[in-house]
Amino acid sequence: MQNPIRLDETDRFILHELIQDARIPNNILASRAGIAPSTCLNRVGALRRAGVIKGFHAEVDLEAMGLIVIALVSVRVSQQSRSRMLEVTQNLRNMPGVQSVFLLAGDKDLMIHVACRTPQELRNFIADNLASDPAIASTQTNLVFDHLTPGG
Repeated sequence: MQNPIRLDETDRFILHELIQDARIPNNILASRAGIAPSTCLNRVGALRRAGVIKGFHAEVDLEAMGLIVIALVSVRVSQQSRSRMLEVTQNLRNMPGVQSVFLLAGDKDLMIHVACRTPQELRNFIADNLASDPAIASTQTNLVFDHLTPGG
């Protein structure tokens, strides 16, 4: 956060509501929070300036886009490539099909959230982008059957 702020109960409520629906009109958000619309607008602005709210995003239905094979691929980075961990992560993040990349603590270094059209496309993604990369020591792929989100 750029300008850390102390979050109170109202801020936390506003954030919870925005997580549920980032397009909620300010007057409805204010009403639910029990504050004036101008106060709500000021609080949301302060949360954005402080970096608590990083942005507003569209949640896309991957299946509607034809991306029906979802996987979480855990990765161990090779010992000689550990000094380049951020570069490896950036490269992975920009590959087609990659939804997210997480840096981990534990026996795995990275977790990649991948969405593909077919099992073969997933296999090709792993073979072409991961197995052939000398920076990657090993991978383990887990298929996702369902993704449940809070309030979803």
